[in-house]
Amino acid sequence: MTFKRPYSAGLAALAVGLFTATAAYAEPTVNKGDNAWMLTSTVLVLLMTIPGLALFYGGLVRSKNMLSVLMQVFYTVCIVTVIWALYGYSLAFTGGSDFIGGFSKAFLMGVTTDSKAATFSVDANISELVYVCFQMTFAAITPALIVGAFAERMKFSAVALFIPLWVTLIYFPIAHMVWYWAGPDAISDAVKALAAAGDAAAKAAAQAKLDEVNADAGWVFKKGAIDFAGGTVVHINAGIAGLVGALLIGKRTGYGKDLMAPHSLTMSMIGASLLWVGWFGFNAGSNLEANGGAALAMTNSFVATAAAALSWMFAEWIIKGHPSVLGAISGAVAGLVAVTPAAGYSGPMGAIVLGLVVGVVCLFFVTVVKNALGYDDSLDVFGVHCIGGIVGALGTGILVNPALGGTGIMDYTAGKIADYDFSAQMISQIWGVCTTLVWSGIGSAILYKVVDVIVGLRANVETEREGLDITEHTERAYNM
Repeated sequence: MTFKRPYSAGLAALAVGLFTATAAYAEPTVNKGDNAWMLTSTVLVLLMTIPGLALFYGGLVRSKNMLSVLMQVFYTVCIVTVIWALYGYSLAFTGGSDFIGGFSKAFLMGVTTDSKAATFSVDANISELVYVCFQMTFAAITPALIVGAFAERMKFSAVALFIPLWVTLIYFPIAHMVWYWAGPDAISDAVKALAAAGDAAAKAAAQAKLDEVNADAGWVFKKGAIDFAGGTVVHINAGIAGLVGALLIGKRTGYGKDLMAPHSLTMSMIGASLLWVGWFGFNAGSNLEANGGAALAMTNSFVATAAAALSWMFAEWIIKGHPSVLGAISGAVAGLVAVTPAAGYSGPMGAIVLGLVVGVVCLFFVTVVKNALGYDDSLDVFGVHCIGGIVGALGTGILVNPALGGTGIMDYTAGKIADYDFSAQMISQIWGVCTTLVWSGIGSAILYKVVDVIVGLRANVETEREGLDITEHTERAYNM
C-alpha cells in the first residue's frame, strides 16, 4: 500500500527560435491502464463484502437470523463508507504521528479529479479518488468480518454503535501504523537531492531531508513488517476483535445443547465463491499497478486458496471419515486469508505450501482448540481470520526470501532489492502481529464495555429464541 505526495507543477519548456530553453519537470500523469485496473479491483472488493461475505455468513446461521446478519453486514458497509469520506481516509493515510494521521484530508479536502496517488513505482500514478475508494472497501469489510463472531445474539443497536467506534479507534490507527509511508516518489526525490548536493552543508541538509522522509511512516511500517494486502490490518485485526466480543457477550442460548447447523450451505457456497472472485481485487489490486506484480498476486490467490481448501477437506476426511462442503469452503477462505499478506511477496510454490499449512492449522483451531476452551465464536472469525492471518503474516516473512522464490523487499533508498535477513524479517513480522493483537484486543474490549453501558450488547433470551430477524427487524428471510 502507498499514498499520495504533493507533486510539483510545470511543463517542460521547448526551445523556440532564439529563446533560451528553460528546464522544468513534467508533472507525472495517471496511467490509464493502472487506473482501469484499480477501478475494477475496487468494485471486486465491494463484491467480496456485499454480496459475498453477507451470503457466506447468512447461510451459516439459522434461518431465523439470516436477515439480521445481512443487515449487520450491509449497515457496516454503509456507515464505514460515509465515515471514511468524512475523516477516515485522512486519519489513515496522512502524516501526523507514528500511530495515527491528521485531518488535512478530512471531508476529502484537496482530493479532486486531478489529484494523484503514488503506486509502488516512482512517478507511476493513479487517480487519488480511485485510491480513496479502494481503501474505503478495505475499511468496510474489516469490521463486517467481526459480525460473524457474535452472530445470532447481539442487538442491532449495539452493532450500530460498535462499528463506527471500532473503525475509528481500532481500524484507522492500525491501517496507519502498517501501511502509511512517504512513498517511492518522496524517497526518490530525497535520494536524488542527496546525490546532487555539492558541499558538506548541502549534503547534511539533504541527508536530514532523506531521514525525515524515511521517518514519515507508521509505527509497524518502520519496524520493517510487510503486509501486502491486509493480513494484520484486516484479518488479525478483525479476528481478535471477534474473539473478544464472543467472550464478553457470552454463548448463544442453547449453545452445546440445541442444533445450530447452517440453514443454507448452498447460500454459503455462493458467498464463498463470490469471496474468492472478489479477493482478486483485494490481493492483486493491492499491487496498485496492472503489471507483473499484480499477476503474481493473482496467481498466488488462485493456488494458495485451492491448496488450503484441499488441505482442510482431506484432513477432515481423514479425521472424521468424510469430506464436507462446509470444510472445503472454510478451507478456501482460510487460504485466502493466509495468502493476503504474502500475495505480492511469495512465489507460487511458496503460496501452495502456505495454503496447505493454513488449512490444517485453522481446522485444528476451529475444532480442537475451540471445543477445548468452550468459547462460542459463531462463525469461526477467530479460528479462520485471526489464526489464518497470523500464519500468513509469519509465513510472509519466510516466503519473501528470493532463495525460496519470493520477490524480496525493495529498498527505495538504495534503489535495489534489499538483502534478505531471516531473523530480522521474522522479528519485524512478529512486531506487526503483536501490535495488532494488543491494540485491537484491548481496544475492542474497552469498546464492547462502553457499548454495553450505553445500549446493552445482548438480546434477551426470548428475543434470541424467537430469532433476531422478526424481533429486531420485523421481517423474515423466508415466507412459506
